This record gives sequence, C-alpha cells and structure tokens, in this order.
Amino acid sequence: MRILFRVLAFLDAISLVFMVMQLWVIIHNFSKTTLPSEKISNMLMFPMFFLIAIGAYGLFFQKKYGFLSYYIQFPFRLYLWIFTVGFITLLPEALGNYEDKWFPILLKVCFMCEFIRLYLTIRGHMAKNLMVQE
Repeated sequence: MRILFRVLAFLDAISLVFMVMQLWVIIHNFSKTTLPSEKISNMLMFPMFFLIAIGAYGLFFQKKYGFLSYYIQFPFRLYLWIFTVGFITLLPEALGNYEDKWFPILLKVCFMCEFIRLYLTIRGHMAKNLMVQE
C-alpha cells in the first residue's frame, strides 16, 4: 500500500503542475467571467490547490491528514474536474489528434479512476489503521 500511496501522491503532484497553469489563466481573466457558477468554480480552485498539495504530501508520508484531505477534496474534485489522472484528457492533443470524439471517452475514464482511487484510499486507510492498532 505504501507504493500505491506514493504513486497517488506523485499523480497529485502532476495535477498541481497543471493547476498552476489554470490558476494563472484564472488570475488574469477573473474580471472577464460573468456567470456566477464560473466565478464560484474559479474561486474554489485556489483552496483546492492547497488542499491537493497538503494531501499529496500527507499521502506520500502516509499521514492521517493526507487521507482526510483527500476525503474532503473528493466532491470538489468531481465538481471542478480535477482528477488524479486528468492529464490523460490531454493525450490526444499531445499526439496531434484534435478530434472531439476522444475527450468524452477519456473523461469517463477519469471519473472511473477517481472512484477507484477513493475505494483504494479507503481500503488503504483502513488497513493502515488496523496495523497501527495491533
């Protein structure tokens, strides 16, 4: 399980790199957003950045706050589309394939992977707690 949590922390670090680029765009274009839902999601991106950073650090060292921060992040990750393997949605563009048919498929894969990650995190957290109590 230790390797799994370190891999998940590494994937979160990759997400943080892509989030920095998104936050940069949000900072420069925040005054141009008019819809309240866009403003809310833009404002939620900043605390999510710090929650993901704290969670990645905590998961890497298997600290309790790493697990708890992921449990807090989970619903916001779904709302803001910040997925653990979200970078796979950029693969068609990186390969020069700009057709719109791949994005919906890869987005569904990201959703599925996020729920699998939640399941594995809960199982690993329970296993870690059982090992500590013995």
